[in-house]
Amino acid sequence: MKGRVMLVVAALAVVMAMVRTGEAFTCAQVDTALVPCVPFLTGSAPVPAAGCCDGVKSIKSMVASPADKQTACNCVKEAANRYTNIKDDAASALPSKCGVDIGVPISRSVDCTK
Repeated sequence: MKGRVMLVVAALAVVMAMVRTGEAFTCAQVDTALVPCVPFLTGSAPVPAAGCCDGVKSIKSMVASPADKQTACNCVKEAANRYTNIKDDAASALPSKCGVDIGVPISRSVDCTK
């Protein structure tokens, strides 16, 4: 009996892990992560704030699969297009300024299908 209980617990743990890694994220979450970056992206701050880099790191943690990368790319592209005063060079430099490779370019013109 104890062995069966352990087997059921192990099976449930595997299922929960699969559900968690497959959880989707929303563009609202990506937007929220990038809001602290607006001063840097618009040129009113010379370097990204700590909260901005924390947000960039959180995006990296959301992006686990190629489909996630495409979704995040589209979210970032939409966010960049909402702010007309974002400087393209600051946007493309943001991940490296934060020391994070998020695997998603930050640009208004990127083709997210590639």
